[in-house]
Amino acid sequence: MADHVLMGGRLHLYQRENSRYWQCATFLDGRNYRMSTREESLSRAKDIAEDWYLELRGKLKRGELIHGKTFAYAAEQFIREYQIITEGQRSELYVELQEMRLRNHILPFFGHMVVGEITPGVVQKYRIHRREKAITERGQPPARSTMHQEIVAIRQVLKTANRHGWLPLVPDLSEPFKASRKISHRAWFSPDEYKQLYTATRKRAKNPTRSRYAWESAQLHDYVLFMANTGLRPDEAARLQYRDVAIVHDDATGETILEIEVRGKRGVGYCKSMTGAVMPFRRLKKRNNPDATDPIFPKTHREMFNRILDEEGLKFDREGNRRTAYSLRHTYICLRLMEGADIYQIAKNCRTSVEMIEKYYASHIKTSIDAAAVNVRKQKPPKPAKPVPAEDS
Repeated sequence: MADHVLMGGRLHLYQRENSRYWQCATFLDGRNYRMSTREESLSRAKDIAEDWYLELRGKLKRGELIHGKTFAYAAEQFIREYQIITEGQRSELYVELQEMRLRNHILPFFGHMVVGEITPGVVQKYRIHRREKAITERGQPPARSTMHQEIVAIRQVLKTANRHGWLPLVPDLSEPFKASRKISHRAWFSPDEYKQLYTATRKRAKNPTRSRYAWESAQLHDYVLFMANTGLRPDEAARLQYRDVAIVHDDATGETILEIEVRGKRGVGYCKSMTGAVMPFRRLKKRNNPDATDPIFPKTHREMFNRILDEEGLKFDREGNRRTAYSLRHTYICLRLMEGADIYQIAKNCRTSVEMIEKYYASHIKTSIDAAAVNVRKQKPPKPAKPVPAEDS
């Protein structure tokens, strides 16, 4: 391990065998302090290490040197707790992503800090650092959702420190100068666009580009019809087995529909389909001759679906929103609203909330506005009749 002594022996600069970055360490006020310079160049690492050491000395003189658990210590505690407590409640992938965010981006910046040193101003410095680093490496800043998830991870670590008594108060990490976000509607297919889409998938199913694509083309056509007539999420459809679906006669409408037991991000729920989902489901059973436990849609057909969207000019809506398989769920909700269905029943059938539908769907459906209720005019009282002058007698 390479080691350099600076500041008259009070500061050490070293490089571990498994790291390309230089680390610095010092012993000050009865305890050890360590930090990664995040630099590969020795000369630049020396400058950063000396600045860091002088800053620590200044804090010591001003009485600002805070003792306590480091962010790295609290992060390790959080990772252990999070894996155990969320088992069976959070997907394993999400838990892994939280750990990756911490180790790849957050810990190199905050790891050496005592949790009490992490203020809203320090977190704002992280936002700037993260943006500048991403632009330098990839030519563009991190996505808004990426930064949101990283701030969530920072907050969760600080909450862990607070629960264990290492931090008296969790700081406010909300983004300053934040403007109200425009609420944009979810990408969907209008009635004419939806007809254009299923006409194109039907044509592809009847005349596949190659014979080996015949099964996939037929599956995709039935997938489009099934999803747009049930409102299922793509992940819910991927979990769906044939035993989860029953063809029933609905007494309320007098129609034949599907009753579906849905397993998704909200647990187990139920869905009653439109009658348009029945024929695609029957074709799927006839085509695949499945066992009860077989998945209804073993493949996503993403490439073929996107190719048809591109060919038909349907990949983007007029606001530039990208359409995906999820847009079929949005189409189901929007078409039901346009037909005048009760918003509470739609929310219940789609396993979501009325608030979500009002916020992301109903706000842009013109038929959801009742003109008779909006264009109400107050009755004006009749004008008093003018007095008739008495005739001279």
